[in-house]
Amino acid sequence: MTDVPTLSRRGFVLSLLAASGALVIGTRPILAAVVDAEPWTKDTPTGAHEFTPWLSIAPNGQVTVMVTTPDIGNGVVTQALSFVYEELGARWDDLRAQYASTSSDYALGGVYSKVNGSIGYFGGRSTSDERRITYMTAAANARERLRHAAAAQWNVPVGEVEARDGLIHHAASGRSTPFGALLAHAASVALPEDPKPKRREEWTHLGKDSPAKVQNPLVVSGAAVYGIDVKIPGKVYAALRQSPVMGGRLKSYDFESIRHMPGVRTVVEIKPTPANEKNILPSPFPMETTRIQAAVAVIADHYWQARTALDALPIEWEDGPGGKWENTQAMADAAMAVLDKPGGKVDFQAGDARADFAKGGKIIDASYLTPYCEHMPMEPLNGTALVTDKTVELWHPSQHTQMAFTLAVQQTGFAPENVTVHQTFVGGGFGRRAYGDDARMVVAVAQQYPGVPVHTIWSREESTRQGRYRAMVAGRLKARLGEDGLPTAFEAHGSGGPGMNFRGVSDTVFPQIVPNAHVETHILPDLHVLNGPYRGPGYNSGAFIMESFVDELANAAGVDPMEYRIRLYAKWQDKAWVKVLEELRDKSGWGQPLPKGQARGVAIGNWGMRGKPFAGTTCGAVAHAEVTQDGKLTIHRLDIAFDSGRILNRDAVRAELEGGAIFGLNMSLNEELNVEHGRIVEGNFHEYPMLRIGDIPQLHIHFGGLSDNERYYEIGEPPVGPVGPSVANAIFAVTGKRLRTTPFRKQDLRWGEKSASAG
Repeated sequence: MTDVPTLSRRGFVLSLLAASGALVIGTRPILAAVVDAEPWTKDTPTGAHEFTPWLSIAPNGQVTVMVTTPDIGNGVVTQALSFVYEELGARWDDLRAQYASTSSDYALGGVYSKVNGSIGYFGGRSTSDERRITYMTAAANARERLRHAAAAQWNVPVGEVEARDGLIHHAASGRSTPFGALLAHAASVALPEDPKPKRREEWTHLGKDSPAKVQNPLVVSGAAVYGIDVKIPGKVYAALRQSPVMGGRLKSYDFESIRHMPGVRTVVEIKPTPANEKNILPSPFPMETTRIQAAVAVIADHYWQARTALDALPIEWEDGPGGKWENTQAMADAAMAVLDKPGGKVDFQAGDARADFAKGGKIIDASYLTPYCEHMPMEPLNGTALVTDKTVELWHPSQHTQMAFTLAVQQTGFAPENVTVHQTFVGGGFGRRAYGDDARMVVAVAQQYPGVPVHTIWSREESTRQGRYRAMVAGRLKARLGEDGLPTAFEAHGSGGPGMNFRGVSDTVFPQIVPNAHVETHILPDLHVLNGPYRGPGYNSGAFIMESFVDELANAAGVDPMEYRIRLYAKWQDKAWVKVLEELRDKSGWGQPLPKGQARGVAIGNWGMRGKPFAGTTCGAVAHAEVTQDGKLTIHRLDIAFDSGRILNRDAVRAELEGGAIFGLNMSLNEELNVEHGRIVEGNFHEYPMLRIGDIPQLHIHFGGLSDNERYYEIGEPPVGPVGPSVANAIFAVTGKRLRTTPFRKQDLRWGEKSASAG
């Protein structure tokens, strides 16, 4: 017979709020716990280290879930609520989310940030089992304590009570009571053992329900507060201009020439961050990636007053060594030249590629180049800070709240407990708002005008020309084909900035299924153009290089490109690669005849596998493209298939895959930054075109490639890789022209008589 539980104060820490009567499961109370237009925590929780602030329950049954990852449109807030909903037994309508506080994280020894390692606040790890288990464990503890409290109150076995729809039910007696009525008793429950989250086969909502993003009503109504929307009494505005050549210095400016312009208060100078600074707090990203540039900012009552005065302000800059780069071609030549130099870092080695190449036969050799690209989020870089002699308060649209907090401490040198960060909604990230140099600059400007909230705004031109760009990447690939047309030897050399720039080549399947393979990377000389994470870092270039090359091998072997890949990747132990390709073959119309001038191309890659099977997300694309003889390109259709192991919200996954496919398509068709004398040329959308709604092809997302492997992984990055090469491969099928660089809009796609007449 099941024992009737008793109440005690031992076990997990649960607090009863004296003021509000809320039960905090592993945390202290969060007041005003709603998903409202200002989603940040309204107070600064503190407490002992044994507290774990993940969810709270109020007397009215409202459940507040603390969300640690900024939602940049990817649905992570809704995901966190879904985890809790699965375990707790609350009503969906009673769930509320709020961004967690970095101050609380610091006070509690990294209770949020250490869940996913050093980037616990960053969207890149939002889909991790650690995150899921954390939320579901907190909810399971809350549920079990509520069940035990009700069973003790009713003097019935705990096995006879269940949590459902925000109530604890006892079917035998017909009794039920709301969560809120049990808080006092539940706070004193000591569980016999820590409950484990449900097994996947026990889930009733995850993977079955597809709730819409909870912030949608706020976003579509215009009520959501983004960084650009923050309103604080007494706020002033700063218009920012940084050295046009990265690493340059400010020589002079003439404040007197604008002093009497309307609304102008002052001009402040921002010194560049010194090299080799020492960290005050452990940094989620290397501190050198956060260095701010020499800058001036005009502070005025209103933004347009500040911007107008800044445009009129005489400024002299010293370019520094970055000015030596005359143009983009000089940089591209440097990227290619380094491939021939010895001393590259060996990323992969198997067999003896050199000896196999010496046998001769059919050898294919090709070089590729991908340019600098800017993220171009719709919301320009901006943020508001109030700095006093001892404190910092920052309102910011960050992709990485913890990084913003770390840099506010770093920039001011203030005690961490005196720094508060309010996470706003984010108008696009794609990696640009991850490193936090923008948050650091906002604090640096406000430091120069203390005691007043200062809203610093980058103009669109300033945002574009002061980015942390996708790196320029060069690659030279060579393969020897055996009698069956498959490669027996492979050699690849890549160059880029420090980081993950040859991902998609060095860490993908291809080198591992070729008997003799050698992959090495070279770091470019300092081009004085700062790089950073850009949706699918490294992979977005590497997948284009790798899958364009595989298509060249298929053509050289005289084998259909889809069939070639199926044969090739059948050698890999993770059969999802073949399953994804077969799904694309069957669903895209592959092999069906098309009119002259139209063709299909295919590509496949994996984001996050790091050379391991059954890891990351494998994603393939088939593009149906048309090229007229005079070179006009139209993409009619994109088919996407994928394997992330398993999924939790079908509609959210579809949306992320569609967004990633469009991002990858625009990146490949349109995006390129150019440099003249060290300066970025492009500044606004008329110079850096983006796809519009009417340009988007039919998008078909196929779920038949899912393996149901025990993992679930990121979805937004994977399609960025294969979409571009699938289009390039379709273009080749029409024109016979192999595209080895992007963007495609700058390539001569004329063919047939038009190509011949063009000379």
